[in-house]
Amino acid sequence: MNGYGLYTLFNKEIWRFLKVTTQTILTPVVTILLYLLVFSSVLSKHVEVYAGISYATFLVPGLMIMSIIQNAFANSSSSLFQAKVNGSVVFMLLAPLANWEIYFAFILAAIVRGLLVGIGVWVAVLGFVSLPIHHFWVLLVFAVFGSAVLGALGFVAALWAEKWDHIAAFQNFVILPLTFLSGAFYRIDTLPPFWQKVSYYNPFFYMVDGFRYGFLGVADFHIGISLVVVSLFLFIVSAWCLWLIQLGYKIRY
Repeated sequence: MNGYGLYTLFNKEIWRFLKVTTQTILTPVVTILLYLLVFSSVLSKHVEVYAGISYATFLVPGLMIMSIIQNAFANSSSSLFQAKVNGSVVFMLLAPLANWEIYFAFILAAIVRGLLVGIGVWVAVLGFVSLPIHHFWVLLVFAVFGSAVLGALGFVAALWAEKWDHIAAFQNFVILPLTFLSGAFYRIDTLPPFWQKVSYYNPFFYMVDGFRYGFLGVADFHIGISLVVVSLFLFIVSAWCLWLIQLGYKIRY
């Protein structure tokens, strides 16, 4: 294991997004605050969620995990694709790093950025919403696993993409619809039966539901099954990612 090389690549990925904190951390936090302001103001008196839980309290964990996973995706996809475009990816490939070390450095950095954005949202909403924590380790596990899944998907998207338009298409036509259909804004049992069934096939739903359970102590689905689904999805996406790196897909040939 090349521990120093792994640390160097991870450190480089961390400083890459920390140098533009306004864009990578502050902007997502402000965006989520706007979501909270608009949706809670309009729907608080019209949407019934769990007994004794206001709509704003229900909404915040959904918005938080949404910002965490979207920024994890943005981190790995933008970093790797930028390296492909400017040709600097060759320095990473020539370094004595194993495929899993490259994967691990990118995914860890994506997790760190996702968690920083989530913490920023948490701090920002404390003055507006009373947000209890019932199971801290549960919400941490779902935040880390969700970030890792989207970090790996971002890596795959960057390998596949040949121009920035492809990255935007992956984000707008895959990530965004799955996020908005995950129950971040509503309980899925309020949906028509067809869309309820569709939601059960959406792995993002289990990330949101498990993360919300960590805060509120209530969920739409069994927490153990949600953890199994998210873990299985992480395993599949990670295996896909490592296989593409092994092939050198669109980065070596």
